[in-house]
Amino acid sequence: MRDALGLPEGANRIECFDISHTMGEATVASCVVYDRQQMQKAEYRRFNIRDVTPGDDYAAMREVLARRYGRITAEAGRIPDLVLIDGGKGQISSAKAILVELGLKDMALVGVAKGPERKPGLEELIIEAESRSLRLPPSHPGLHLIQAIRDEAHRFAIVGHRARRAKTRTTSLLTEIPGIGAKRRQALIEHCGGLNGVQAAAVDDIAKVEGISRPLAERIYRHLHESAAR
Repeated sequence: MRDALGLPEGANRIECFDISHTMGEATVASCVVYDRQQMQKAEYRRFNIRDVTPGDDYAAMREVLARRYGRITAEAGRIPDLVLIDGGKGQISSAKAILVELGLKDMALVGVAKGPERKPGLEELIIEAESRSLRLPPSHPGLHLIQAIRDEAHRFAIVGHRARRAKTRTTSLLTEIPGIGAKRRQALIEHCGGLNGVQAAAVDDIAKVEGISRPLAERIYRHLHESAAR
């Protein structure tokens, strides 16, 4: 991979970013780290994206890179040898602009654009420093490593997005139920061990919460499950 991308011999640390959302809802960005010849899961990070127009992946990428590398530069943290971006030329341009602002204009930056029909092995690698793109043979071991890191960033972003979306939707559903104010909502969440627990709770469990009668418990259960079925 170093040979294919023109990286220095000592380059080892790679960070890869991906953005996940559902039509702009609950946008989450992921950062996964490959170093010392393996994925470093303890160093993975997720970022909830809030201050951008829903669905604007370019702005979301700018925000996550600004937060990630703004903090690293401020704290004299470790700068990666290569940054992979799941995306094409537009994402790379957005990423480069932020890195320049942070004084990291020499950081190696490569976009991993999906191939025709999103078929694995046909990815286009956008090499920002050389203003060129590259397609490696599907059997190329360097491409296999890039795909593995990209896929891990994608997986990590999706897991975070789904969790954030479920939390947002459950909270929203609870606020729609007549008779459930902030105090009862909090008591319900604490009793059930979180929002996922509320969704999974039976009527009898909900009725055990202080301030929630059996009829109200039945109404809560019915509302949550009818909404989930729609």
